[in-house]
Amino acid sequence: MTAVDAAAGRRLSVVVGITGGIAAYKAVGVVRDLVKRGHDVHVVPTEGALRFVGLPTLEALSRNPVTTSVWDDVAEVRHVALGRRADLVVVAPATADSLARMAGGLAGDLLGTTLLATEAPVVVAPAMHPQMWEHPATRANVRTLQDRGVRFVGPVVGALTGDDAGIGRMAEPEDIVTAALAVLDGPAEASRAEASRADGGGARLPAGSGTTARGDQGDLAGVRVVVSAGGTREPFDPVRFVGNRSSGRQGVAIAADAVRRGATVTLVAANVDAGLTAGLGATVVPVGSTEELAAAVHGAAADADVVVMTAAVADYRPAEVRAEKLKKDDQGDTMTLELVRNPDVLADLVAARRTGQIIVGFAAETEPDRDARIALGRAKIARKPADLLVVNHVGWDAGFEREENAIEVLVPGGDVVRETSGSKADVATAVLDLVATALT
Repeated sequence: MTAVDAAAGRRLSVVVGITGGIAAYKAVGVVRDLVKRGHDVHVVPTEGALRFVGLPTLEALSRNPVTTSVWDDVAEVRHVALGRRADLVVVAPATADSLARMAGGLAGDLLGTTLLATEAPVVVAPAMHPQMWEHPATRANVRTLQDRGVRFVGPVVGALTGDDAGIGRMAEPEDIVTAALAVLDGPAEASRAEASRADGGGARLPAGSGTTARGDQGDLAGVRVVVSAGGTREPFDPVRFVGNRSSGRQGVAIAADAVRRGATVTLVAANVDAGLTAGLGATVVPVGSTEELAAAVHGAAADADVVVMTAAVADYRPAEVRAEKLKKDDQGDTMTLELVRNPDVLADLVAARRTGQIIVGFAAETEPDRDARIALGRAKIARKPADLLVVNHVGWDAGFEREENAIEVLVPGGDVVRETSGSKADVATAVLDLVATALT
């Protein structure tokens, strides 16, 4: 039986809200699917939605009258009755404006009053331009709605209007219906339904934003995540080493956000200040060199669902590690240090990846030009086809040892699916949004 049939085999009263975005045409598929499954569907479009899909079409498909006005059927108190009768409310697409209105509790039309009047589960399928989805106001509205129990499906990564592509495409109608009906069967069934959903179009990765709910515990509940953080150090005597400037802040931010989302997290911390990981809620494995990090990551990755390689890993190590401190008086005015290549941890993880396991790589690049930097990222993901490659801009005054970061995220094939900048916590959220949806 499907999740729909499992809902006690009963005919549900489902309200489908449609808001005014180009993806409104896909809502027709949501309505049709629900009706084919035998449910009583009432469509509540906004005035903007009717600019994209005609009212006769929605009435014909739903087999019920459709209106946008709170002034119709006043005797029935329709603006309250629809919400009170509903077993389930689905809003698809949910534009940035509609999310803001929902978060603010505004009731300026029939959809707004229906949402305020209902006690039924509410499932929304966002659709908007990537910059709108990533805007702090939208992110805050999403968090507010999630805190109130609203479930999210998508958005997914794929082609958008015009020549744009990225995160913001509405999930496919079948995925929306499956996830929405699974909500009525409880958290366990919802998680299973989400785990079985196909990718949402576009690149292999993503499906979408990672705001898809897994029960009431966060969108990574039950997911095992391994994060590497910090910078490896390659000693050449007991005192000195070859290293880099990575503080580990970005990796720690990703681990912290994964914990917040309900994941079980292992943080492989390469020379990270213990103060950064105190109270993190993750299992912390301290390491020093690249070989130590490789062993720890591969060990933890064996049963992990997601591996995020944030650490700055040294490409080379000294060929010889001396047992005693190297004296400068023995070297003269110059010193030659022979280096040998380290294991390529990311390439090895990709090669050993299990079916369904998500691998995220990071590429620190000093190239200031965006297009040139992306070209470097494309070359790297072609060599090491991780599910996501996060290219972050570093330099004397960027990236390392700072609270801010700027990234472009690529998928195999070289498409840029997200660009963002801000605090390392903001970047962590952006990366894990993509990861969470890749798991659906």
